[in-house]
Amino acid sequence: MKQTEITKMSIEDVKDQISNFSEQLAKMKLAHTVAPMENPIQIRNVRKTVARLKTELTKREVQA
Repeated sequence: MKQTEITKMSIEDVKDQISNFSEQLAKMKLAHTVAPMENPIQIRNVRKTVARLKTELTKREVQA
């Protein structure tokens, strides 16, 4: 998910996306532990997306 897409979202959408991507990240980590993933870079991409979402949420809360 790109930063431009994140900035266009509402606060509620950002919170929903954080929870969705966090769940997805946990599942991917578990699956990778059990059996190595074909493309483990996906884990890094999801982790960075969660970080972008959390950064945007913090930025908006400080502004409000």
